[in-house]
Amino acid sequence: MLEPAYQVDVVIVGAGIAGLSAAHRLTSAGISTAVLEAAPYAGGRMSTEKVDGFRLDRIGQLLSTSYPELRTTPGLDSLVLRTFAPGVLLHRDGRAQRAGAPAAGGSARGALHAVRALASAPRGPAPAPGRVGTPVGGAVDQARLGAALGRIAATPVERILARPEMPAGQALAQRGVPGRTIEGFLRPLLATLLCDPELTTSSRCADLALRSFASGLLCVPEGGAEMLPELLARALPPGTVHTGVRVTSVATTSVTTAEHGPIRCRAVLLATDARAAAELLPGLRVPDFHPVTVVHHTTDDPAPAFAAGTSLLLDADRGGPVAHTAVLSNVDPSRAPGGRVLISSTVLGTPPEGVDTAVRIHLARLYGTSTRRWETLAVHHTREAVPAMRPPHDLRRPVRLLAGLYVCGDHRDTSTIQGALHSAHRAASAILADLGAAGSMHRADPAPTLPRAA
Repeated sequence: MLEPAYQVDVVIVGAGIAGLSAAHRLTSAGISTAVLEAAPYAGGRMSTEKVDGFRLDRIGQLLSTSYPELRTTPGLDSLVLRTFAPGVLLHRDGRAQRAGAPAAGGSARGALHAVRALASAPRGPAPAPGRVGTPVGGAVDQARLGAALGRIAATPVERILARPEMPAGQALAQRGVPGRTIEGFLRPLLATLLCDPELTTSSRCADLALRSFASGLLCVPEGGAEMLPELLARALPPGTVHTGVRVTSVATTSVTTAEHGPIRCRAVLLATDARAAAELLPGLRVPDFHPVTVVHHTTDDPAPAFAAGTSLLLDADRGGPVAHTAVLSNVDPSRAPGGRVLISSTVLGTPPEGVDTAVRIHLARLYGTSTRRWETLAVHHTREAVPAMRPPHDLRRPVRLLAGLYVCGDHRDTSTIQGALHSAHRAASAILADLGAAGSMHRADPAPTLPRAA
């Protein structure tokens, strides 16, 4: 039993992937933990809607096989990643062109050889939309691009973080990269990776994103984005996660909830989004956010599935609202019922009026087929989807505010799945150091029962 002063060692506010992964690290070390989530379900922004057998991500952030935390986070051992084809397809001047493809395994040398091989491909007539043609730029440009990807894949993170910091768009212009390579490859790629079409993101964060791209393969979780929080929650002791519990105030030794009154503890970890954390702790910085809209379609027409294969298709011409699109049922068949096609397309920034119509018109050009009879499954708009990382950006914002009060999430690190998991790792380590890595002196039931409200 715990001492009467405490009902649980650590209360974690928020059941997104940061809070759940921190809970797993704490419970594995013998720290009794309660995770409180105001929503009726765990997962936060990493949610997946089910519609007629389709699994539709609300935000659909891309992952990379090079993310270290995906391999080292307890509870994600059984996560299955479905990879896109190496590199990306760039739609430019009416044709699709593959570029930036690393070799299997994602080595820097493999990335260089792959791009050089593309650069040496013979230049034939422009293929029809949807077919792969010569890469953007000539052989010299492609060799330079391959060399740059190879170098950044081999660059230690510490060296990237020591570079001068400026907006990513400005940094690209100062590095001697040909303008056609910037506009034809780097700008659309970084906009996709950072959810930032204007490239106002810190150049250090942009370099880290390029490093991940050059070191691995872009991917999505099998079954939808919700699989990450679902696997993490499933790995916790039964009863650890409590949904439908709204925390109204926090202190170093307690939280107060609307449903259960005060809950006494030895430490509190805020694992909510940045705005919710600042509401509980006024004075915490709330960043700007990048809005993201995801439009999901299905069709009986096999043309888009054939044209795109398992590739991520980007619009280098910026000829419409779609930043990137993919036939996700080709990449992850579990996201669509048998024999059906799922096309998921992402709009960055403020969506236009009549976004579905605008997206259909744009997709018709990108896939080279009529979209009039496509069925719209869902349009998900998230105004505060991804925290902005404008310079100066601290990639390692403190997770320990006071002894007994901690905070984690993608707003304390990089605005990625890797950043959310890494910040949780840092927060759990800080809590274990403060409470004692051996766990609590008086071991408690790892699934404490919450009190009833008075």
